[in-house]
Amino acid sequence: MLLLGLTAGVAVWAAFPLIAAGMWAGLALLAASTAGLFYLYLTRRHIPAKYLVPGTLFLIAFQVFPVIYTASTAFTNFGDGHRGSKDDAIVAIQSSSVTQVPGSAEYALSIATKGDPATGPLVFLVTDPGTGAVSIGDTGGLRQLDAADVTVGTAGKVTAADGYTVLNFGQASARSKEITDLVVPTAGGALRSSGLSRAYEGKAVRAYEAGCDCVRDTETGRTWTADEEAGAFVASDGERLAQGWKVNVGLRNFTRVLTDENISGPFLGTLIWNFAFAIGSTGGTFLLGMLIALALHSPRMRGTNLYRVLLVLPYAMPSFAMLLAWRDMFNADFGLINSLFGLDVDWFGQAWTARFAVILVQLWLGYPYMFLVATGALQAIPRELTEATSVDGASPWQSFRAVTLPLLLVALSPLLISSFAFNFNNFNAIYLTTEGAPFPADNPTNGATDLLITYTYRLAFGGQGAQFGFAAAISLFIFAIVAVVSAVSFRRTRQQEEVWA
Repeated sequence: MLLLGLTAGVAVWAAFPLIAAGMWAGLALLAASTAGLFYLYLTRRHIPAKYLVPGTLFLIAFQVFPVIYTASTAFTNFGDGHRGSKDDAIVAIQSSSVTQVPGSAEYALSIATKGDPATGPLVFLVTDPGTGAVSIGDTGGLRQLDAADVTVGTAGKVTAADGYTVLNFGQASARSKEITDLVVPTAGGALRSSGLSRAYEGKAVRAYEAGCDCVRDTETGRTWTADEEAGAFVASDGERLAQGWKVNVGLRNFTRVLTDENISGPFLGTLIWNFAFAIGSTGGTFLLGMLIALALHSPRMRGTNLYRVLLVLPYAMPSFAMLLAWRDMFNADFGLINSLFGLDVDWFGQAWTARFAVILVQLWLGYPYMFLVATGALQAIPRELTEATSVDGASPWQSFRAVTLPLLLVALSPLLISSFAFNFNNFNAIYLTTEGAPFPADNPTNGATDLLITYTYRLAFGGQGAQFGFAAAISLFIFAIVAVVSAVSFRRTRQQEEVWA
């Protein structure tokens, strides 16, 4: 009943924005979903559905919806400079071109945040010198505040405002670049800061003209015409304004991966290394974990509980901290590996040593998990089966190969497949150790240890702004590869289960 009450509260809270936006289809869906949940859990019928519905909702929210959203984003140019609509882009272009002109109105300015002074969103609190009215402004515009909600000092600056934290000089100085970049649209132009205590209402130099569907610079006369396919304003010489808008680009992101030589060239080599890394990490940890589990499973072993506690220690450590520690241990100048063994190897400076190092780190981090699951699987295998093979004259190796290993693979194959999928996209393993290095001299975007996921990150977010649409397209390539490998592997696993059934 408590959860149903919470559901009703969330539904009521979500209904008001839908009503305000006129999204009646969404409101109807919300009402139908809420009514359905109440019907389901307030009746004694549909017992199986009471358990299946929560899991289905979480599956849709955390699996199906992200995949659909990623797929839809892959067909757009969504990214920095192309996040909103065309109208948003026009407002941003005009606001960013605001300059102070003779006769511009000036206001006493206070900087405030809603929340943490160091990270909260910034707002301008300005006082009109003529009327003394106080207004608050952000990227959404300027609105007047009630006089009872603010405290104004003798110099006209706001010293306190209900619901906001007024920054002192030190706090404002720490965020001076954000303050300088903040532009507040107004009816006559836009407000910008002039230092930390004054603001002016300037005039936009660049203005949109609907007749030519273009942006014109009133000072230079230069014109940028709207290109609807690119989602940007483009000049005759090809120059684009930084602010654009989100549009559907079809298969352009996918064809770019396949036809752009700077991307498709290193893509195949990265894919091959990606498979080698995932197979080596998964297979190596499984073999080591299984061998240790077999040794401790022997009835002749003593002190197995102590050994097991010691062996799972790497699994208990935070992986990101261990990756950073291993990165320092492989340091060519002062690393523990070179010092301990008297070596002089630049581990991360050469392609194959760097690859060997990252797989070795994965082996150390991953074998405890495989040891634990292999131990559980071994304990589930009846000893009578291996004893029967011994009676028939089989050697320990023959008994292991004919009975123990097949039964282990039947039990652990799903875990091995999921481990392969995880290692195929193991961003932290590479980024926190080598960052993809070493890089060839002619290609600083693709390193010898880069996986597809780190290569995608660098392509989409390491250049001039974030390219979410392009990143989503490459993510779909990765998703398809992992899905095909997993489907084939699960099919073979079912065949094994049928044989042993």
